[in-house]
Amino acid sequence: MNTLLWRIKNLAPAQLIATYYFAAIALSFLLLLIPGIHEEGVDVPLIDSLFTAVSAVSVTGLSVLTVIETYNVAGLIILMFIMQLGGIGIMSIGTFFWLLLGKRIGLRERQLIMIDHNQTQISGAVNLIREIIQIMLLIETAGAIILTLYFTQFYDSFGEALLHGTFTSISATTNGGFDITGASLLPYFNDYFVQIIVIMLIILGAIGFPVLIEVKAFLSSSDRLFRFSLFTKITTATFGILLVAGTAGILLLEAGNSFRNMAWHEMFFAALFQSVSSRSGGLTTIDVSLFSEATNVFMSALMFIGASPSSVGGGIRTTTFAIAILFLINFARGKNNIKVFNREVYLVDVFRAFAVIILSGFLLLGSIVILLITEPEAEIVAILFEVSSAFGTCGMSIGLTDELSTPGKFVIMALMFIGRVGLISFIFSLGGKSDPTNFHYPKERVIIG
Repeated sequence: MNTLLWRIKNLAPAQLIATYYFAAIALSFLLLLIPGIHEEGVDVPLIDSLFTAVSAVSVTGLSVLTVIETYNVAGLIILMFIMQLGGIGIMSIGTFFWLLLGKRIGLRERQLIMIDHNQTQISGAVNLIREIIQIMLLIETAGAIILTLYFTQFYDSFGEALLHGTFTSISATTNGGFDITGASLLPYFNDYFVQIIVIMLIILGAIGFPVLIEVKAFLSSSDRLFRFSLFTKITTATFGILLVAGTAGILLLEAGNSFRNMAWHEMFFAALFQSVSSRSGGLTTIDVSLFSEATNVFMSALMFIGASPSSVGGGIRTTTFAIAILFLINFARGKNNIKVFNREVYLVDVFRAFAVIILSGFLLLGSIVILLITEPEAEIVAILFEVSSAFGTCGMSIGLTDELSTPGKFVIMALMFIGRVGLISFIFSLGGKSDPTNFHYPKERVIIG
């Protein structure tokens, strides 16, 4: 035991983060095996409980079972707890309880917080955790109260309304993607109040914790010269552009297909909600299997990009996509650097962006090839949609999840795990401790293109 603890203590920070997430999955798996949390007569195979645990910790929402038909109230409470664990972050939850016990947060723990939330500096790590938990709980509580009061008109008892309101709020804010209606949010296709509330909760969860913290600081500050960081400016701009482009793209692609018999407001809200949800929300107001292949490929690209860094979502992240596009635009103009919002982006961030995109592309390509072998009857578009949804921790599916073989489930579980931990952290966890270069070879030009 002492040897094991010593080895864990000497792991590289990225390896330790991955270990903690594995431990969270193991704990969640055991919680989902507790007797008495399932509906009467329901027997869940171990592989399905493991799949649900991975999906909940990674706040993805892909499921091989129907939640409301499988778990009773106790089971749903456990599922909400697991989504909180995955959404707020393992280090955030751990630090919160550590602070409650009055323990000192050391340098090692601060390094882990920095890596878990993609921060570039170690200072202010503990305050960051306090801010994240306060903001998330405030958003979820507000969403739960609003939805509970609204749902009282649909359910016979306040308890049922409270359960549905709270579960929906947590699922949307953590971008968990799970539902207890049995049909995602399809029952609220024409209920724009519910849709707007859920859209706001998904955006607040996916926009990134640093953005929310800066907005909070701005609203509470009397300083007229308050300046938002470059991260916040790039994140919000990219998030907004993707939101508008996603809505317009889905609307145009489906206007003559699944939207053809809808009123203009139905088409708009259907396109808007699916565009927002493709950031990593996973909830849907329409059966996406009815979409054309072109729309499914387009949405796969949106899910591949995913949410913002240091948020509840996965994917390559919005800033990665933004930096890559900005570099290509500047490169086409003959420039070899990126200047945006009166700031210049570090070259190392450009390298990291392209590394993430290339490695993610290879990861998804390899996963598609494996699933084409393990799921021979599945269409390639359905597989592309599934792997993009898993890697982006989105949770949308066009019907493949229920039909996955056991090897296929493990592929999707691996993608969900990597999507939640983050590709950079996952790669570093494989590489171990960093080995800085102390020398350089002579440089030589290579012909490109």
